Amino acid sequence: MSQAEATTRRETAGAGAAVGVLDRWGHQLQRLPLHLVIIIFIAIWIVPTIGLIVNSFRNVQDMGSAGWWSALFPPHGFSLGSYQQVLNTENVTTSIFNSVLITVPATVIQLAIATMGAYAFAWMKFPGKDLFFIVIVGLMVVPIQMTLIPVLQIFKATGLAGTFIAVWLAHSGYGLPFEVFLLRNYLGGLPREIFESAEMDGAGHAVRFLRIAVPMTVPAIASLTIFVFLGVWNDLLVSLTFLGSSPNRPFTVVITQLVTSLGGGWQFLTAAAVLQMSLPLAVFIFLQRYFVRGITSGSVKG
Repeated sequence: MSQAEATTRRETAGAGAAVGVLDRWGHQLQRLPLHLVIIIFIAIWIVPTIGLIVNSFRNVQDMGSAGWWSALFPPHGFSLGSYQQVLNTENVTTSIFNSVLITVPATVIQLAIATMGAYAFAWMKFPGKDLFFIVIVGLMVVPIQMTLIPVLQIFKATGLAGTFIAVWLAHSGYGLPFEVFLLRNYLGGLPREIFESAEMDGAGHAVRFLRIAVPMTVPAIASLTIFVFLGVWNDLLVSLTFLGSSPNRPFTVVITQLVTSLGGGWQFLTAAAVLQMSLPLAVFIFLQRYFVRGITSGSVKG
């Protein structure tokens, strides 16, 4: 190869690399508006949360005199007074423990029943399957407020009112329609060949469910775990209705007692809110890698 040809090839390669860089930059510039919109939406969600956390470490005088952002600069004036006040309030520690006792079993019960029901609708044949599924999906549009009093009367008649079992059953009944719908869509999109091969090998529905369906549905189950856990943990209406003044009240119900009828004690709500969101945030962080994959797959496959 002559020196002129080598020089020409180097120049061509350099020009190609420059064009590639320009293409990448052009692609990034085209996506810039989308990135800006995403950043704005993230800020809308993150900034108030940061303000809430910062204010939870400030006293009421500082919160009344300056915005939360002023605490980011010396003198900060941070203290744990609000947290001490909340944790020293009567029944708060017990109510946090009650929230765990309500949320964890209710989540497990719902996901177990929903997964089994979704498998039945996706891969089993029985009379009236389509009709039953339509009825279950239709239950999603029924406002729970219409059912609170009748269900409460049933619980009173059976002696379940004010117990953890009442709240577990109520949350399960209200949440199962959506959960069965979502998981059924996900399970229905799994490869049919796998289930047919297992059936030919003599595997019954129990084996196919436990060894094939459940492991392949982990992303959707993890996504639902986040939704169900958050919904039950942050619930106020169902717990207030079926537990009332029972000692089994969760943290959400006890929080309402921190503020008097005239608005006194509002500053303690910031610390209570941080305590309330700590455990759900940890659950979300632990399961977030499954979140988008499970939701998108379960929502488009049918």
